[in-house]
Amino acid sequence: MSTTAGARLASIDALRGLTVAAMLLVNNPGDWGHVHAPLLHAAWHGCTPTDLVFPFFLFLVGVSMAFSVVPRAADVAARPALARGVLTRALRILLAGLLLHALAWWLLELPHYRLWGVLQRIAVCSALVGLLAVYMRQPLQWAALVLLLAGYSGLLLGADTLAPLLNPVSRLDIALFAPWIYQYDAATGLGHDPEGLMSTLGALATTLLGLLTGQQLRAGRALRLAASGALLLAVGLAAAMWLPLNKNLWTPPYVLWTGGLAIMALLAAHRLIDQRGWPALGRRFGVNAITVYLGASVMSVLLGASGLWQAAWNVAAGVMPTQLATASLLIAVSFVAAWWAVAWWLDARRIYLKI
Repeated sequence: MSTTAGARLASIDALRGLTVAAMLLVNNPGDWGHVHAPLLHAAWHGCTPTDLVFPFFLFLVGVSMAFSVVPRAADVAARPALARGVLTRALRILLAGLLLHALAWWLLELPHYRLWGVLQRIAVCSALVGLLAVYMRQPLQWAALVLLLAGYSGLLLGADTLAPLLNPVSRLDIALFAPWIYQYDAATGLGHDPEGLMSTLGALATTLLGLLTGQQLRAGRALRLAASGALLLAVGLAAAMWLPLNKNLWTPPYVLWTGGLAIMALLAAHRLIDQRGWPALGRRFGVNAITVYLGASVMSVLLGASGLWQAAWNVAAGVMPTQLATASLLIAVSFVAAWWAVAWWLDARRIYLKI
C-alpha cells in the first residue's frame, strides 16, 4: 500500500530525532581525552558507530524531501516557488553555520576561522538535492546518483595516495581555502577538513540516496527497499577492497555501506512506529532538528568559553577518578537530556522553529 503523498511519517521524525540526539552525544563528551571507543570517529579508514551519525542525518534529509518536496513538484507551475523555498532554507542553514563558526572563533580564540562545517554541508546537500527533487524525475535522479558515485570513485582511484593530509580531497581544500579549514599547519602547508569541498560529492550521494529511498517508501515498496539495503551493504563491503570506508573522505563504499544501514533502520522504524504503533521515540528532537543542533552547538561554545564545561568535567572526574571515560559519557548524556527537555517544551507548545 502506498503512503499518501505529502503525509508526514512519525518514523522519519523519530529516526531523525534519534540521529540528532546521537550527534549531541558524540560531539559533547566531558573530556575528549577520555571517550569510549565507539563514541569516537575512526582515526582514518574504518567505520565506527559514530561514523554512522552524519550520513544517517543527510540520508533523512533526502527522505524528508521525498515527502515534502516531490509531491508538490508534480505541479509544474509550483516548481519555481518550490525551488526558491528550498534554496532560501538552505541559505539560512548556511548562514547559521557560518555565524556559529564565527562565534566559536571569537569566544574560543581559535587560530583561524573555519569556512566549512556540518551545517554548511547540510545546506549544500539540501540545496542541490532539493533542486533535483523539484526538477528531475526518478530515472534522472538515479542517473545522477550513479554519476556521482562513479565520478568520485574515479577521482579517488586515480590518486597517488589516500593518506591523511596528502590525499586529493585535502589538497584541494588546502589550495582553495587554507588556512580557513578545520586542520591546517602553516609550517608544512598541510591540512584537512572533514566537511570540505570534494568530499561533499559523497555526502550529496548519501542525500540523493535518501531522496530515492523516500520515494520508494511513499510507494509502499518495503520489500524492494529491504533487498536494496542488503545489496548496498554487500556492495559497500566488497567495494572497500578497492576504496576504503572513510568518513573524512566520504568514499563511495562508505556511501553504500552507511546507506544500506540507514535503509534498514528506516524500514525498522516505519514497521514498528507507523504500522505497529510503537512510541515514536526521538520525535521531539526530530521536529526541531536543526534548531536543537544549532542551539546545542551555541551552548557548547558558550560553556567552553566561560570555563563552565571544564568545571563540570573537574567535578565529574573527581567523583569517578577510576572511570574517567564513563564520567565523560555521563556529562554528554546530561547535555543530551537537557536539550531533550528543551525539545519537549517546544513540542508541548507546538512550537516548531524552521531555520
